[in-house]
Amino acid sequence: MKKTFPLEKSSHKPARVIESIKSDVRKYIKRERSKKLAEDVDYIDFNCRVGISEEAASPAHVSTINAAIDTAAAAATEGSIYIEIISKPGRRKSWNKED
Repeated sequence: MKKTFPLEKSSHKPARVIESIKSDVRKYIKRERSKKLAEDVDYIDFNCRVGISEEAASPAHVSTINAAIDTAAAAATEGSIYIEIISKPGRRKSWNKED
């Protein structure tokens, strides 16, 4: 998902718009995680970036994406924020030293 979300809607308060953005992000992550995994894949990992524009977006971990959205929304001067979430296959590393 690569999307620019507007922070201003005529019928909603800014706090509700931000909550709506967070809800859309949670739905997308949940949808991606529920997809069937390939044989050699252990889990779905994500590359995330959040910022006021595509050029100014900085990397964020999935667990801190809500805080990154709040920070970007507070710093947004043009009235929109950019969110990029790309899913990728994740593989656990073996901790057995004999392998």
